Amino acid sequence: MVLSSKNTIFGLRFCEFMQHILRIIKIALRYKYRLTFAYLSTIGAIAAYIFLPKLFGQAIDSVAEPILAGGKVETGILYPCILIILGLSVIRGGMSYFQTYLSETLSQYVSYDLRNSFYDHVQHQSFAFHDKHHTGNLMSRAITDVENIRMFINMGLVRAPYFIALFIIVAAILISMNWKLGLLSASFMPIVAIYTSSIRLKMRALWLLVQEKMAELSIILQENFSGQRVVKAFASEDHEEDKFEIKNSEVSDLFVAAEKLRASSMSFMMFTFMVSMALIIWYGGQQVMNGAMTPGELAAFVFYLQILALPVRMAGWVVNAYARAASAGERLFEILDAPSLVEETSNAVTLEKSQGHVKFENVSFAYGDGKPVLRNINLEAKPGEIVALVGPPGSGKSTIANLLPRFYDVSAGAIKVDGVNVKEFTLHSLRENIGMVQQDVFLFTTSLKENIKYGRENASDEQMETASSIAQLADFVEGLEDGYDTYVGERGSTLSGGQRQRMSIARAILLDPPILVLDDSTSSVDANTEDQIKAAMDNSMAGRTTFIIANRLSTVHSADKIVVLKDGRIIEEGSHEELLEKGGLYNEIYELQLRPQDELSSEVSK
Repeated sequence: MVLSSKNTIFGLRFCEFMQHILRIIKIALRYKYRLTFAYLSTIGAIAAYIFLPKLFGQAIDSVAEPILAGGKVETGILYPCILIILGLSVIRGGMSYFQTYLSETLSQYVSYDLRNSFYDHVQHQSFAFHDKHHTGNLMSRAITDVENIRMFINMGLVRAPYFIALFIIVAAILISMNWKLGLLSASFMPIVAIYTSSIRLKMRALWLLVQEKMAELSIILQENFSGQRVVKAFASEDHEEDKFEIKNSEVSDLFVAAEKLRASSMSFMMFTFMVSMALIIWYGGQQVMNGAMTPGELAAFVFYLQILALPVRMAGWVVNAYARAASAGERLFEILDAPSLVEETSNAVTLEKSQGHVKFENVSFAYGDGKPVLRNINLEAKPGEIVALVGPPGSGKSTIANLLPRFYDVSAGAIKVDGVNVKEFTLHSLRENIGMVQQDVFLFTTSLKENIKYGRENASDEQMETASSIAQLADFVEGLEDGYDTYVGERGSTLSGGQRQRMSIARAILLDPPILVLDDSTSSVDANTEDQIKAAMDNSMAGRTTFIIANRLSTVHSADKIVVLKDGRIIEEGSHEELLEKGGLYNEIYELQLRPQDELSSEVSK
């Protein structure tokens, strides 16, 4: 019963192994002509190679036979053999060159396709996908796993048939030359094949673990390099070094274990080959002494056996390539096969310039299978209306902002723009009509100009400068030596929090969207800059439907409508004055935040 269970597991693993390998081969078949010519070059190289030992044997016999007979060696008879050997060597060299070139370019094309497919697929995934998969893990798959597949295309797909064909043809030649010696030389091959197969499955499991640990190591590296300010602020260099050393040690140990398996496989194969060689020389020598074989025939046999050793030696590398490719393919295809939770319908329409009428109808939402974050949200924003969303942290304010452009899809209910469900629009056109100023500002490692124009790369410099002026950024940029061509450090590290926030606002304004979402957009600026941005944004919000999400009431009290959320529900709704009269949660927040500021302002004005 236990044996049957093990056989079933072995069979399933082998099926999975072959499934991933066949899928990789299917990708390579996109370049069938290049692959075909690589195989033709392989055939040419084999044809030229297998004739060489026979010619060497004939050359040896042409010298040895006259000497053994006591006669004189005619050197002239060697010249044709030498010329043919040289000619075949040139042909083999040329065919080997084309084989190497074509296999390498084929592997590069396949890795190019895989990287593009991987990148494009990740680009079109929803936020839920990125919540699940860490950046370092994705980078490891896109780089390390693709490289392992590239090595398989080169070594496994193109060269493996070369080694297999060479082994079969040479083995057949050896048996035809002397069936006893041929069978003796091949007697160890079944043992090698069985041992190699077991090693292959062990290495596949080991390489899968190696790649997972490499991904974890990439995560540590990525987080450490990105979070250097936090590391140094808490003087945690030693802790980070210890954490990296532990994970690095695990990766190193797994690599050593994998190489130990490969080395044992190669050593076993070489040992069997040398034993086979010793037996052949012993038995073949007797055959020569008995006159059953000529010296040239024995030499040719030994030369053929040397050729046979090549595929035997390379079997370890080939097995390694297959094992790594299967585990790499499993990790890559896991991502490539992952469906996006936010997809366009087959008949999606383009949203032209929206009027800005937004309506949430009984909207509920939960992240994955977790606790609902929003419950039965009913909210309407008429064209040109400014709607403020306030509430304690975790009340669902930012989630509403993420649902509108379909970063996530609602769990229940519907969101409509101009009376049409947002699911009926193409994602690109929907998001073109919504300008986002997010709380966590991300800037690319490029110039200020390219960061501001991101999303509207064809905008003129004049339009960019106007947007910067509205976002209160123009004065800062004009004071820089290189102006808008100033280089921004990684994630905007060379800018202050307020400057990054204003750049994000300028980027959104440049899109000129009919719907604007400001997610705590003044959280990283001082009071003076906040007042400037609010004054400037009054102009930019004119004629737009605007959602303001903030934790500070000073940014929302002038909104047309204020919606108060708590635990994913709307508990209050109205204008600033109306909500103060109700004496609910909004009034409590006002008493804590805004009234002291109002009283202080009144005293200053007196």
